[in-house]
Amino acid sequence: MASVQEVELKLEITPEGAEALVASGLLPGDPSIAPLRSVYFDTPGQNLSAAGFSLRVRETPHGRIQTVKAAGTAAAGLFARPEWERGVDGDMPVLDDTTPIRALLGRKVHDIGAVFAVEVERRVWVVPWEEATIEIALDRGEVVAGERRAPVCEIELELKGGSPSALFSFARRIDAVTPARLGVLNKAERGFRLLGPAMRAVKAEPMALAADMSAAEAFRRIADVCLRQFRLNEPLIDRGNVEALHQARVALRRLRSAFSIFRPMLEDDTFERLREELRWLAGSMADARDIDVLTARADAGTLRAKLEEARRRAYDEAEAALASERARAVMLDLSEWLALGSWLTLPSGEEARGQPAGDFAAAALDRFRKKVKKGGKDLAELEDEIRHEVRKDAKKLRYAAEFFAPLFQQKRQKRRARRFLAALETLQDRLGELNDLATAPDLIARIGLDDDPAAAALLGATDDRQTLVEAAAEALDSLVDTKRFWR
Repeated sequence: MASVQEVELKLEITPEGAEALVASGLLPGDPSIAPLRSVYFDTPGQNLSAAGFSLRVRETPHGRIQTVKAAGTAAAGLFARPEWERGVDGDMPVLDDTTPIRALLGRKVHDIGAVFAVEVERRVWVVPWEEATIEIALDRGEVVAGERRAPVCEIELELKGGSPSALFSFARRIDAVTPARLGVLNKAERGFRLLGPAMRAVKAEPMALAADMSAAEAFRRIADVCLRQFRLNEPLIDRGNVEALHQARVALRRLRSAFSIFRPMLEDDTFERLREELRWLAGSMADARDIDVLTARADAGTLRAKLEEARRRAYDEAEAALASERARAVMLDLSEWLALGSWLTLPSGEEARGQPAGDFAAAALDRFRKKVKKGGKDLAELEDEIRHEVRKDAKKLRYAAEFFAPLFQQKRQKRRARRFLAALETLQDRLGELNDLATAPDLIARIGLDDDPAAAALLGATDDRQTLVEAAAEALDSLVDTKRFWR
């Protein structure tokens, strides 16, 4: 059995979009068509999935194929992973030493059993495109776990020869026919999601950084995680689910902070455009989030009803922006840039890219800590606008600390990291509350409630503001006194 590398780009479309694509003529000739049923296996404790592997047995017209896949170091949507395949005679997998599974699970290998199934119709075309050859697989069907089901309608573009940039070019051509969103979930992940409670929102996944990484590898890993978090929350956003919108914005804030942290190696001819597009995308959800915060503070009554109407409009605008061609293009452009962008070979960033991740992290953390300390001096005496800048710098420092903490794994460093992050979180919370009070008047005026006497209660009393200012100053002093975990 051989280990091979596959490179693919995944897109999500609607069933109606799939029909439009097939009818468009973009995919030439008659496809091969086959019903595919794949049964996925794991232990009751999902030890295999937790280790980043999937195991399936797929029924095909030509027999059963067992496949083991490792998650690898995937760029968002662009997967490059080890894969082991073999034919099997029965419904159960063959668990021998030709795959990593026995060594990975030890005695628990005997606990492996079927956990869910994927049943799809697959249509496959092979397309020549821009001096490349691409295999296009359109899968439509569902994932089944007991009584629970989830639909599948996705396209996988697999590179058979040529440059990976052709995958993105063809993906944009598909999007011109029917809206196509970057896919970040594989079928195994879809199935495992059915085994747990329905997700309302997705927080950031653990940052798997390693000491032997370069700074460039660390950036790509961080950006991958941020992009994935955004895409997982995006389809969950609606007025009844405020947390999904919040987490989508958190993902974009973290990503934009990563752009700032790693800027010395990133400033190619695409960098600024992507920064502005990410700023636009985050801004498209800003009013909805701000009104969520105001609505939560308002008592039931006429004011609450007016806020709810403003909320409805803000969510409609946010959802329209997220559904736009521009938003879809941001995701594809970003994914391509992370994987293939000219920043990877830019002479001016060569030294920073090749720097060990730990050394780069320590310098970046020192830089942002110094900025927060200096900018926040005499915090209680500062104007709101200047305090807002301190808040933004504190946010970057917090995200940098969260990103880089896995690089500092000695017991003392881990203990100090917990204390440092707790102090940062307190400072950020206090500054965030002050910012909410400072921006509330403009927001209330913008949504037409500045003449409503009841709205004054949402602005906070002078005593409340002063208490928060003092708490923020105290939180900053506490942060400055907290030992650095990276030194």
